[in-house]
Amino acid sequence: MTDKRDQKPADPLAGIHWDLERGMSYSQYLQLDKVLSAQKPLSGQHDEMLFIVIHQASELWMKLCLHELAATRAQIKGDDLEPAFKMLSRVARIQAQLIQSWDVLGTMTPADYSRFRDSLGQSSGFQSWQYRLLEFMLGNKDARMIEVHANDKPTHALLRQELASPSLYDESLRLLARRGFDIPRERTERDWTQPYEAHPAVEAAWLAIYHDSGKHWDLYELAEKLVDLEVRLQQWRYAHMKTVERIIGFKRGTGGSSGVGYLEHVLKRGFFPELISLRTSI
Repeated sequence: MTDKRDQKPADPLAGIHWDLERGMSYSQYLQLDKVLSAQKPLSGQHDEMLFIVIHQASELWMKLCLHELAATRAQIKGDDLEPAFKMLSRVARIQAQLIQSWDVLGTMTPADYSRFRDSLGQSSGFQSWQYRLLEFMLGNKDARMIEVHANDKPTHALLRQELASPSLYDESLRLLARRGFDIPRERTERDWTQPYEAHPAVEAAWLAIYHDSGKHWDLYELAEKLVDLEVRLQQWRYAHMKTVERIIGFKRGTGGSSGVGYLEHVLKRGFFPELISLRTSI
């Protein structure tokens, strides 16, 4: 019998494709030439690269969030919740990455930022159309917010389309109505461009689901995943606000907002009000 210890170990590089001219490479598939050449600091200051990478990476994560949430909404509309739960779990993990990114940006001191802040001109995170699309998709509708994109016709049209569409929560309430819960018609058929307003009958419906979660387990799980979505988004907002406060104090934002004051105001805006208020009644 041959002792395995006497056998020569297999070459770990055997089978590697060295000639990348014959097929698609990793770099080509990911279009890294475009991705890695998109960082173009304007000031020559060391920390501007950090600032750019953090915001570009956040936009990529938001793109994935939008991809998952659009599919989630479609699954809820089709009353097929199991795939939606997987997507919402993925979004929760993406949100963890977005929240943690503020810790990385927080390594930049006020002095570091002041050296290149003027290079930003009037650009600001307030102008992130993906973030605005995300807020609209979750139900925080405000038509005024798209006017900053008036000169970008495709983006403006995309935001107007989402503004006029049922949000993730709207589709969830329509699902409850289809399942036989007493959801007022003015909450399932309304002007989608307007922000959602809480209704006691909607809270009563969710409360019935929580009181008999065994019977309504998939709706109960949907409710909890929506709460998780809101909590993590509020954590992201809070981390954003505290990072801005840490770096620029109470200066106005480069886009003209009040900076920390505006971000504090945004923290008061929720998405799924009855899913929070019902907890007082349980």
